[in-house]
Amino acid sequence: MTDGQTASERAWASGATLRRGVVIATAGVVLGVLAGLAWAHFQTPDRVLSEQQITKQLGARLPKTDVTSVDCRAIDGLCEVVAGSNLFYTDSQARHLIIGRVYDLETRTDLTAARLLEVSPDTLARGGPRAGETARRAPAPARLDLESLPDKGLIGWGPEDGPRVAVFSDLACPYCRMLHQTLANLGARVAEYPIAILGSRALAEKVMCAEDPAKALAAVYGGDPEIKFPPRASCDTRLIDANEAFFQAQGWQGTPVLIRSDGQVAEGALGAEALKVWLAGGRA
Repeated sequence: MTDGQTASERAWASGATLRRGVVIATAGVVLGVLAGLAWAHFQTPDRVLSEQQITKQLGARLPKTDVTSVDCRAIDGLCEVVAGSNLFYTDSQARHLIIGRVYDLETRTDLTAARLLEVSPDTLARGGPRAGETARRAPAPARLDLESLPDKGLIGWGPEDGPRVAVFSDLACPYCRMLHQTLANLGARVAEYPIAILGSRALAEKVMCAEDPAKALAAVYGGDPEIKFPPRASCDTRLIDANEAFFQAQGWQGTPVLIRSDGQVAEGALGAEALKVWLAGGRA
């Protein structure tokens, strides 16, 4: 406002200032209300159910399934559902049922397998139900002719005088990691056949083609998948394909699979005592 303004001009200027203030204040109130409504919309129970509500909803929709627990915190966007020895997933409204495996691509970890190992290690160690399975699969052969095993594509490790065993394994399989350490502690001589059915192909090739595959294998199972392995001058990665073809031809569904020196087959990782007895000729 200047000294040359008339009274009416001064009044208009004051009114304009007031009107701008009202508009700004009104806009702030509207935005605040809209933000509050949006927040309330996404927080209402019909949008995101609590774990208790999901359990109740699943009970109504799956009356023959005894839900043991529901956890919506472990994996973003999914709720993990444990039902006895089975594991599956649902969304935050308990509307969609997801049966399968969840992998962490950064850590190259099968999250479902890791949880199944915690939920029901004894059942899984003997080839029992996997994620979401409710029916038993047809049994694979209980004994193999050792001459039928691939003569290439294996990694030999362990003392030469130890009990001998062949193992089909996947580097992304937590059971295989556990088994590797158990076999090492028992002083077994292992012929390990790497396969890559859990998204671990690049890592399997890296280990198979390392200058010292046994050392590379131990490093990966020891929790260091990014270690720099000096590669051999030449390496045929098709050997991994041959391992997988043999594995699938037997009807095996998961890793690890062990073949004893007499051809006896055991599916799944065994505990130290059970494995010691089995390697000596006992029952798994």
